[in-house]
Amino acid sequence: MLRPGRGGASEEAMAKKKISEKIQIWIDARRKYHLSHAQVQMARELGLNPKKFGKLGNHRQEPWKMPLPQFIEHLYFKRFGKTAPDRVFSIEERLTTDARKKQEERERNQANAAPVSAPASTEQPGDIMDKAADKIIVEG
Repeated sequence: MLRPGRGGASEEAMAKKKISEKIQIWIDARRKYHLSHAQVQMARELGLNPKKFGKLGNHRQEPWKMPLPQFIEHLYFKRFGKTAPDRVFSIEERLTTDARKKQEERERNQANAAPVSAPASTEQPGDIMDKAADKIIVEG
């Protein structure tokens, strides 16, 4: 859902491409729960399910709960011992780098699979059968 005047060029480029449902759920969760790119990356590294953020992030109804962004940061610090990932990638950046890597891999595979010109064999199809028959006679 693109609104005029909002979003960057990367969001518009991603809208043109087909985004997988798994990635789209994370994009929607980032917008709905006002998460930063770093918090989304932390949640993904922790293995959290973005569909379950509704019950984790209702700190207004249940005041003993932490707000979702702080809760994710708290879990990340507890698990990894650092406050944020070393390098933060937005979901869109990750999509573009993954697509570029996939394209490079395809090009490498096509270059490796290109037929190598082998020297032409001087043997005729019948010669192979003659060699096999000679081998059987010699061994027999």
